Parts: sequence; C-alpha cells; structure tokens
Amino acid sequence: MELRHIRYFLAVCEEMNFTKAAAKLMIAQPPLSRQIKDLEEEVGAKLFVRDHHNLQLTDEGVRFRTYANRIVMLADRSVEDIKEMHTGLRGTVYIAEVEGKAPHLMSSFISGFSAEHPDVQYSIWNGNSDEVIQRIRNGLADVAIIMEPFDPQGLHVENIYKEPWIAMFSKDHLLAATKGDSIKLEMLEGHNLIIPSKGSRLQEISDWFEPLGITPQIRARISNAVTAYELCEQNVGVAIYPAAAADLIQGEKVLIRQISAPKHMAVYVLVYPDDHPLSPVAERFIKYCVGKGIQHDNR
Repeated sequence: MELRHIRYFLAVCEEMNFTKAAAKLMIAQPPLSRQIKDLEEEVGAKLFVRDHHNLQLTDEGVRFRTYANRIVMLADRSVEDIKEMHTGLRGTVYIAEVEGKAPHLMSSFISGFSAEHPDVQYSIWNGNSDEVIQRIRNGLADVAIIMEPFDPQGLHVENIYKEPWIAMFSKDHLLAATKGDSIKLEMLEGHNLIIPSKGSRLQEISDWFEPLGITPQIRARISNAVTAYELCEQNVGVAIYPAAAADLIQGEKVLIRQISAPKHMAVYVLVYPDDHPLSPVAERFIKYCVGKGIQHDNR
C-alpha cells in the first residue's frame, strides 16, 4: 500500500464521485478506478458501493477512512517536523471550535502564540459540539474548544472559560417590564422558550426547572444563536443561551437578563486527543493555551 493510494481514496471520499475526484487529482478516471480496486484487493474488502447513480462508503470504507486520515496527516506532519528541526517552530495547527465564546477565546490564543511563533499557520473549522469532537477523534483536528456537557472518552479536557446563561426577549415581550439585570428562572414558566438544538441542552435546561416543579415550554430548538436572536426580535419567544449571545444584540429591540435564582454557568473546555500523537507545533500550542488558565465572565 502506497501513500498515494490512500490520498486517492480520500479524494474519492471527499467528492463521492470518481470523475470529480480524478479531475481534482489531475489524473484520468480509469487509472483512479484501478488504484481504488487495487486498494480494495489489498485490504480484502469493498470500500465503496457503486451503482450508476450513486457512490457510498461501505462499513469497511468508513473505518478505513478514519485510519487513512490519520496516516495522511501523520505523513504531512512528519515533513513539517523535520523542516522545523532546521528552521524553528513551523507547521500547521488544526483547530475546531463551536460558536458562542469559542471563536473569541481561540482567536486570543492564536494571537498570543503567533506573537511568539510567527511562522506557524492555522486551519480552523467551525461546527457543533458533536461534529467538533468527531473531528478530534478522527484525527482531523489537533485541538478544539467546545461546551459542556459532552462525552469525554478518549479526550484530554481543560476548563478554560465560564459565563452565565442569559434570557433574550423582545422589548415588546411581557418580561420586558422586569427591572434589573437579572431574571429568576421561575419567571420563565409559561413562556415560549428558544434553546440550543443540541440534545444534551434540552435535558440540561429541563433539569434546571425540575426542582421548581416546572415543565419548560419549548417553542424552538436552534443550532445557532443568530437565528435565535432574530426570533426574539420578532417576539416569537424567550431565548436561553450562554452570555456570549448578547454580543449579537444591536440597538434596543432585544433585551437581555442574566438568569438567576439559581444562577447557571456555561463551561467552555479545551479538548485534544489522548489516543494518537500530535505534532510538536500542536503540542506547543496546546501547552500555551492551557497555560493561560481558566477565565470567567464576571457579569
């Protein structure tokens, strides 16, 4: 098995079309098909299910893709590491992150690290927590910032930031009459709520209300805070999000109140794999991030 066979395989996985993959690789389609067939014969299993209209990975293909990504990444990094021995700290740190405060935190880390190591490059990918963790476990990212809760299996975890949860609602909403900067959790009873779409968030928020004997009235579950903000602006309901969502607010159409009695905190964590090696530049970057310590939103 040669490295080019693995790169060809990954190109087909990305395009899910032999013609497009061949064009991307700048080779003819028949040789590409033969290379994939040779690879399948070597591993002793079909990696793709082919028909006239569709191309899909088999279960064996899905498993092999995980190893293939790691092999190619390690091969690329080995070249970077050897160059680094002669030229100083170089290479690329592969990063994944969720929305909210994560982009701000990661940008701060990159800014500080870049000042010390100006030749390091960064590849940044954004998605939800489940997608981000999958990239870490598949070897597609070195380090990530996500929010609790999540499955920590196979991951190193470092707490890096905490912020309160807030309620966002229209200035025309009934809750707009509340005074002060906070609102008691029990005051959200009976109101249509807009919450993050992640499954664990529904359980988490429901658990907040359970001691109060309240069943939250969920109107919408949204994957991003921008849409939640727009729904609040239209007075569709009350959005419950970590405090970073307040950065979206423009003008006076949407009001915010910190949720209190009890007060709940959103926790951001830095995660990186514990089951496969990282490049020296990634290890140095992670050490730098961890060294900055946990930060707090003091609102």
